[in-house]
Amino acid sequence: MNEEKDMGVENSAEPVAVHTEGAEQPVLQEESDPLKLALQAVDALKEENAQLKDKLLRTLADMENLRKRLEREKAEATLYAASNFARDLLSVADNFSRALAAVTPEQRTAADEMSSNLLAGIEVTERELTNVLERHGIRRIDAMGQKFDPHMHQAIFEVPTADHPAGTVVQVMQNGYAIGTRCLRPALVGVAKVPANDP
Repeated sequence: MNEEKDMGVENSAEPVAVHTEGAEQPVLQEESDPLKLALQAVDALKEENAQLKDKLLRTLADMENLRKRLEREKAEATLYAASNFARDLLSVADNFSRALAAVTPEQRTAADEMSSNLLAGIEVTERELTNVLERHGIRRIDAMGQKFDPHMHQAIFEVPTADHPAGTVVQVMQNGYAIGTRCLRPALVGVAKVPANDP
């Protein structure tokens, strides 16, 4: 019995040397410690928890970005949905303006009651059409006297003049319209340019 104790058979605190085939050094096999295993499991769970929390936060951020993008696209679709219809309706507004511009102030004062009522009806209809367009985000582009903007204006001709800076709109041939921030139809304009020096 004493010989077995001397050989270290009952001393379980010491690592046991295990000889493996082909290995020159003996491999030490440590006995499993339950506390150490539990701490390793807790660390692994903490790491997994952190990864899941990161994934959750990223997913929530993606969903919030998606919600905002969909709201923006919906607002743009609502705003620009009637673009084609509105573009077709602009010729009606132009015709009302032309009809009213064709009558001179002298003709208005000399007009009989029926003609005056007809002109008043055309003015009211034009004003109502303009109000309806504005209610739906369609506005007339105010081009006269403005700096030429190729996104909102279309230059038809240039006017040599020293009265206005070069690149200024000096004449509007046809009104332009915008819907929101987009150009629905550019204004047809004449643009000032520096006059050529006379020899």
